Amino acid sequence: MKKVITYGTYDLFHQGHYNLLKRAKELGDYLIVGVTTDHFDEARGKVNVVDSLMTRIENVRATGFADEIIVEDHVGQKIEDIQKYNVDIFTLGSDWVGTFDYLKQFCEVIYLDRTPDVSSTQIRNNSFKIINLGIVGTGRIVPRFLSEIKYVSGVNVVCTYNPYEKRKIVFDDKYTLKNYSAEFGTFLNKVDAVYIASPNETHYEYAKKALENGKHVLVEKPLCFTKKEAEELYNYAKSNDLVLMEAIKTAYCPGFQQLMNVANSGVIGDVKDIEATYTRLASSGSRERTDANYGGSFLEFGSYTLLPALKLLGRDYTNLRFKTIYDENGVDIYTKTELEFADGMGSSKNGVAVKSEGNLVISGTKGYILAPSPWWLTRRFEVRYEDPNKVEVYEPSFQGDGFRYEISEFVLKINGVEKNGYKYTAGEAIVMAEIIERYMEQKKG
Repeated sequence: MKKVITYGTYDLFHQGHYNLLKRAKELGDYLIVGVTTDHFDEARGKVNVVDSLMTRIENVRATGFADEIIVEDHVGQKIEDIQKYNVDIFTLGSDWVGTFDYLKQFCEVIYLDRTPDVSSTQIRNNSFKIINLGIVGTGRIVPRFLSEIKYVSGVNVVCTYNPYEKRKIVFDDKYTLKNYSAEFGTFLNKVDAVYIASPNETHYEYAKKALENGKHVLVEKPLCFTKKEAEELYNYAKSNDLVLMEAIKTAYCPGFQQLMNVANSGVIGDVKDIEATYTRLASSGSRERTDANYGGSFLEFGSYTLLPALKLLGRDYTNLRFKTIYDENGVDIYTKTELEFADGMGSSKNGVAVKSEGNLVISGTKGYILAPSPWWLTRRFEVRYEDPNKVEVYEPSFQGDGFRYEISEFVLKINGVEKNGYKYTAGEAIVMAEIIERYMEQKKG
């Protein structure tokens, strides 16, 4: 008897799960299916699991493919199970290619091609709709996005759009996605929502067309270059019951939310000053270093460093100044932004060819918060006081590189679970667009 084992969360059970289990069963005579516990899912970075463990087990049982169902609840269990059950083949979907190659010393490892098209009508829990997502753009950020999306329940990537590509797009041998290039409308007809990761200057037009076609939109920063355009997009989305989110991933990370809560709690008194820095030495041939119109440090990182000031000091700034260093080609290689408020101030520093310490410092009347680089992922921060011996250290949970948290927020909003949008509001996004507009005006001048 040839024994096969596979594992999964099997949340919001759909046709893709069914197909993988069917093909796993066909690999041998006896199929063992491991279903992960909520606690183990959380520990390995899976977010927003909807169905209970018992529901997920029953959905697997109902397929009729599993000869035996077990529960996976700790790291290292796969090796234990392979040895315990004398397993011949371990198998998982192709989005995990290479991850479990270490098991080859115990049994054969097979990665099965994933199902690109998942119908939302095929899930068993119809209260939560599976989102078929299309990606606009096929650049360097997309593989990172895809590597994170498998940790989010309720979303399935089905295709990409790039007007300059006419073939299937292959990302690290894990995803092969059909790319549409001739007609944006054809691409939109295939999806429920879009993630826009195209060049900065195209974000607004793609977002507008997607919304007008009834699609939810997650768009990379900057959303657009004027306050008027931002207001137009958010008003249209609200009027048509659509979700529009700007993908400033810091805003959705649990650690950043905890940091904001601590700052607002009063433990450091009244917040008076915020200093945020984000720099990276980009390669000389990168878009940031070669595009004088839409590249440069401020458009690349300014949204991150302005975010804490807008969250803690508000949207009603009284004065705004930019100080920029350009290279010989007119590219913004370093920009310092200064914001003044009625009762506080903020500054942000961004660089793509100038390096600085990437700290976030929030100063208050009773103490201050220090979040070291990379604070925009917020893995650690400290609250410090006048007494140098009094230091409170926070190390919030953080998995991956942050994409899974904004994807999860997007999916939850679409399904109506998360409606208030306090993590990054439309009002804050509109002010962000206004500041970008002011920057672009100065740059042209």
